[in-house]
Amino acid sequence: MSSALVRNPGDGNNFRYYDNEIEQVVTSAETGGLITVSRAVVRPGQAPPLHTHAREDESWIILSGRVRFWTGSTSLDECDVHEAEPGAFVFGPRSVPHTYQAITSTAELLCVINPGAIEGFFHEAGAADTRSDTAHSLLEEYGFVIHDNPPPAAQA
Repeated sequence: MSSALVRNPGDGNNFRYYDNEIEQVVTSAETGGLITVSRAVVRPGQAPPLHTHAREDESWIILSGRVRFWTGSTSLDECDVHEAEPGAFVFGPRSVPHTYQAITSTAELLCVINPGAIEGFFHEAGAADTRSDTAHSLLEEYGFVIHDNPPPAAQA
């Protein structure tokens, strides 16, 4: 990188990941592979399964709404549970199981992942009407391990 990046909401390109539209704020290519940053509005029924990343650290900044995070165990029932409100920063180190779920009708968040090569997974998985993480051969390729189901849909 030879200069700083400044991106306002809506400046990035949008793509579909399952049934969610995500803005690619900063690409891995733009940062020499250091990070990828996306912005998404998530709903309670869109939680990912409890999982780990083998190669990446993941951080979230909550922009609006409230989000519940499960971390630290391969079973949802045994995870530490934290609620994050607007302005919160959450850090999920590589190899630490985690998932999250909007607990308001919608929540907007920035997701920062480093290094950034994993953005390929989200683009390759692409759009689908229903989530099917276990069906992706991409999971192993990108170092994802699924440990448990997503949290049950929250009542917003």
